[in-house]
Amino acid sequence: MKKTISTFFAAAIMLSSSSFAFADAIQGNWKTQSGETAKIAKCGGSFCITLKTGKYKGQRIGKMKASGGKYVGTITDPADNKEYSGSATIAGSNMKMTGCALKIFCKTQSWKKL
Repeated sequence: MKKTISTFFAAAIMLSSSSFAFADAIQGNWKTQSGETAKIAKCGGSFCITLKTGKYKGQRIGKMKASGGKYVGTITDPADNKEYSGSATIAGSNMKMTGCALKIFCKTQSWKKL
């Protein structure tokens, strides 16, 4: 009986600690609408977006935090280095990335997880 209880608790501890190893849905490599690859990775309490391919390779183009089933933060247009308020929603392997100026002028792109 003691061995069964010990085994149960050991398994429970392993399962609970392994749940922290799962990546957030936004993490990973994404194909942008214009064809570049962007990597989204944890950075502090946020997720940083860095271009991995293309003319602006290596440039960080965004930083987002999880907020109620979506992500909010900032997006930078690498062509003119202007920063916009941004948001992202994920459905399966698809992400809708939106950047807005003055919360009026918005543009949305569709990204695909690689």
